[in-house]
Amino acid sequence: MAALDLEIGSSSSSSSSSMPPKVIRFLSCLLQRVADSNDVMMTQLCGGGGSMSIFHGLSRPNISIHSYLERIFKYANCSPSCFVVAYVYLDRFAQKQPSIPISSLNVHRLLITSVLVSAKFMDDIYYNNAYYAKVGGISREEMNLLEVDFLFGIGFELNVTPTTFHTYCSHLQAQMALVDPTVEMDMAAARSSLSVHHCCYNEDDSTHHQQLAV
Repeated sequence: MAALDLEIGSSSSSSSSSMPPKVIRFLSCLLQRVADSNDVMMTQLCGGGGSMSIFHGLSRPNISIHSYLERIFKYANCSPSCFVVAYVYLDRFAQKQPSIPISSLNVHRLLITSVLVSAKFMDDIYYNNAYYAKVGGISREEMNLLEVDFLFGIGFELNVTPTTFHTYCSHLQAQMALVDPTVEMDMAAARSSLSVHHCCYNEDDSTHHQQLAV
């Protein structure tokens, strides 16, 4: 995974090590588009309602997804790999919990929880739940509940193979290339990627599924 970290982890060769890695921009862009699409869908189908969960807030947070991810990166000190693995976990959650599509009302809590779980699984040293709660702007009790609910939501499937990790890195780059032509990547891969509404790969054969989607 080290080589992939270098590819998707740094902002540029001349950037400071404190600068957010590319994966922050890639992931925030994709999740913003997914949340916006699902917001529109739920408004059309349910009048803005839909299934509520422990991850849902009463209103859209003032902080953007990109700024929220940058805040997590700045204060949590977890590796760039954690954000890719968090993306894998979010996809698994969406597959197993189709009644809870990612939206502007739940994406922030899903993000802080997925990064927390990812850091515990990936990194040798990580902060506790109380610290992540402060970073995420929620209480420690809520953070604890979100973690447990998220783990049950993904069926405690925490392992991520190198092949899966590479696949999700490639997909993030492909999705980013669709909106940012400056991203250096194989454009053939970008053309073959599916729409923003579908961003999940099967663990075995990398077949795309309609998850994290409207």
